[in-house]
Amino acid sequence: MGVTRSASVAVSALLAGCVGYGAHAQVPDKSAERAAAPVVRTTAVDSGTTDLGKTDLGKTPPAVADVPKVEPSNAATPQAPDSVPAAAASPAPSSAPAPVVQAPAPPPVPSDPQGAAIAARLADPAPLLPRLTTKEREAIQAFYALGAFKPVWIVDGAYTPAAKAAAARLAAAGEDGLVPAAYPVPVLGTQALTEAHVAEAELKLSAAVALYARDARGGRINLSTISRLITPVLDLPAADVVLGRIASAGANAGTVLQSYNPAQPGYLALKARLAAARGVHAPSSEPTVQLPSGPVLTVGMHDPRVPALRARFRLESRSAGTLDSAPGEPDAYDAGVSAAVAGFQRRRGLPATGTLTGLTVAALGRPDMAPRADENEAALLVNMERWRWLPSDLGRDYVMVNIPEFRVRVTRDGRPRDEARVIVGKTESPTPIFSGLMEYAVVNPSWNVPPSILKNEFLPGLARDPNYAARRGYEVVYRNGNVSVRQPPGERNALGFIKFMFPNNHAVYLHDTPNRSLFAGSKRALSHGCVRVDDPFRFADAVLPDAWSSERLKKLVGKGERTIRLAEKLPVHLAYFTAYVDDAGSFRTLPDLYGYDARMKIALGLSPGSLLVAKVPGAKAPGSAAARLPVTARLPVTARPNATARNAAEPMPADETELRRKPQREARTDASPAPVRAARTSAARPPADFGDPDLWTPPTGRPSNGWW
Repeated sequence: MGVTRSASVAVSALLAGCVGYGAHAQVPDKSAERAAAPVVRTTAVDSGTTDLGKTDLGKTPPAVADVPKVEPSNAATPQAPDSVPAAAASPAPSSAPAPVVQAPAPPPVPSDPQGAAIAARLADPAPLLPRLTTKEREAIQAFYALGAFKPVWIVDGAYTPAAKAAAARLAAAGEDGLVPAAYPVPVLGTQALTEAHVAEAELKLSAAVALYARDARGGRINLSTISRLITPVLDLPAADVVLGRIASAGANAGTVLQSYNPAQPGYLALKARLAAARGVHAPSSEPTVQLPSGPVLTVGMHDPRVPALRARFRLESRSAGTLDSAPGEPDAYDAGVSAAVAGFQRRRGLPATGTLTGLTVAALGRPDMAPRADENEAALLVNMERWRWLPSDLGRDYVMVNIPEFRVRVTRDGRPRDEARVIVGKTESPTPIFSGLMEYAVVNPSWNVPPSILKNEFLPGLARDPNYAARRGYEVVYRNGNVSVRQPPGERNALGFIKFMFPNNHAVYLHDTPNRSLFAGSKRALSHGCVRVDDPFRFADAVLPDAWSSERLKKLVGKGERTIRLAEKLPVHLAYFTAYVDDAGSFRTLPDLYGYDARMKIALGLSPGSLLVAKVPGAKAPGSAAARLPVTARLPVTARPNATARNAAEPMPADETELRRKPQREARTDASPAPVRAARTSAARPPADFGDPDLWTPPTGRPSNGWW
């Protein structure tokens, strides 16, 4: 049965809509042209077979043909594109439809002028702040896009309370050792502000806030320029998260922003010393006493000012007598008075010597007097920066090794539990700086000789004498042309009787040592990177589960390797502090063992590059040939970051010249077995927990048990 023309046109339009929808993703969008001249594409329909109830709209019609233009009677009737490619109209039955890939839609343009101005400024590639990274800028853009690009700091032409509080913290960045000039706050002024002016000020304040938070968490310098062995995992906050926290904090925004700085007591103590060094302090509430000038007093001296000191510190008018001595004189400057003076000096930031100096006399009479700090301000800033390398939460239980101090401390439940002397890496094989998690300990450990020691010590010895290793208690394994050397457990083992493992990329750990006499020295930079612990079984008592007492561990000695896993992983922090405040409140400085202080001062802009030369042992005097070289050329290879070769203009030491010539002589006289010769260049790398070969520089001469 035939159908009317109107029904035919309607069915054709419906089918054409299906075809047009399938091909729409493959042709350019011409919706504007269609709006100007609507055209309906339809298929040729057999009037004798068309049935609306049986039409399969899921199948592609067999052909596409033009029909006379008609005005759609219903606005909802789908419209097809002006033209449909043949491939789209008649696809091969076996071919799969091409996936539709659409580019992400750009954020909608705000309708209000101020939002549009902020969106336009974010689209402008001009920098907001010089050190802001691309990732941070993208995060700032994402933050504003979520809020329809509305300003969060400026409302009705004025800063919000949150903006004012954040700006005050940025201006006080120097309190935490940062540079306020790095976080400029735009001044709005009193003149009428355009949308562009508000957008610029708004985004620059956001950039300053994000940059402050990043710097406060340790992102101020590239640590690889200091040393490739400084590898902490910095917890750098995302810029959009920072802006969300600060903008919603209201009048507390400054406090929230400041909280990105470290909060550990060690950092806060250095911060207080920095304030004292800069003459910033809180007035003291202690009572004052006006003393006349006089000589410097030490224990055993007599002076008419002493009774006033006794009254000031609420001491007895004279020291009490004993069976062996009579009571002291009222004017005697004895140990009790000296101890009271030392406590006052410590509280006021003065050297706590207990000696009554002129500066101490002045401080006793002036509660508002700023103590004169004798420490170097740059040293304080450098060591405050190092606190940012540590996690914001050290943990209730943790192990802390201060490398320049040659000391390890164990904290349990937030309180000091134990401390011990340690041996750390030599200057040519420094102990790395990072944080890890102790997972287990091994009693009676074996030791796989690292490749560097294997190549430089054992292989030459094996070439001369096949029993070289066996006579020293080592086992040699030849496998696939490679040589590995293992030292079995025992009292001569280089790792001693126990090692404490916190897996890391540097393959270092804490362990015992058979050379205990080395702990008697004051400077204990003697290892190849690992940390040797004095009295390791007492240390094990502090770090291992309670079930494993030192007595139980000692009973395992000599009974084969035994692994003991910790129920909870214990944080281990290998730190490098050359200035700190001890538990008694005294400021202490330590030698810069690895020469990192000078590099950090340059990275932080605290000293000129010439300091690098002054810190290098054996540096040439100004005017010499070496002194006229660039600064980096004058640094020795071991002290220059990422250095791989000695500068050609630097003379080579005689011993290094000898080392470079020696392999050539050995090559002419080498009569070692083929596996040994092959292993010179293909020594098998040991398991990860036995060390990175780049960390060790074995000593020349006869091998010893103290390599590690």
